[in-house]
Amino acid sequence: FQNERLRQNKIKTPATLVLSKFSYRKSHNIHLTFPLVLKQPDSAFSLGVEKVNNQEELDESLKKLFGLSDLVIAQEFMPSEYDWRIGVLDQAPLFACKYFMAKDHWQIYNWKSESKFKGGNSETVAVKDVAEAVVKTAVKAASLIGDGLYGVDLKMVNGEVYVIEINDNPNIDADVEDDILKDELYTR
Repeated sequence: FQNERLRQNKIKTPATLVLSKFSYRKSHNIHLTFPLVLKQPDSAFSLGVEKVNNQEELDESLKKLFGLSDLVIAQEFMPSEYDWRIGVLDQAPLFACKYFMAKDHWQIYNWKSESKFKGGNSETVAVKDVAEAVVKTAVKAASLIGDGLYGVDLKMVNGEVYVIEINDNPNIDADVEDDILKDELYTR
């Protein structure tokens, strides 16, 4: 649904296919180039999300993910140093954070890391200091879903803004998302 709404409203996303275990026959039907990111539709905190680099990894990951979900999202991999998370409430920007990739990893969280801290660093930025295109895209994307609280994950690649996903009920952690607004964030 999210992918369809974004495309209908001309919001850029990585190339995306929604695969069904009931209609999926052969993985050569995927017309995206490797590497790909595979996601369970109900995944959170980078769990149920895998990167595949070739056909063999794709087949193995799809077998596992289709054991957990009837649908799997296949998405073009877009490497970046960080993802933007724009918090949107009542169709207005609330907070902005940069979530950096975990050390030596392609995601914000590396659950397989031996380190005690599994996540990358974060940097909270005043909404007014974020590129206008990032904020506008986040608000437009979240507004297509509703007027509640959303965390819109975006990447800026070669000057273009792409929505990775829209999260309902996003986490708001002390000293991270509230670093700029402090208690005002919770009052809003």
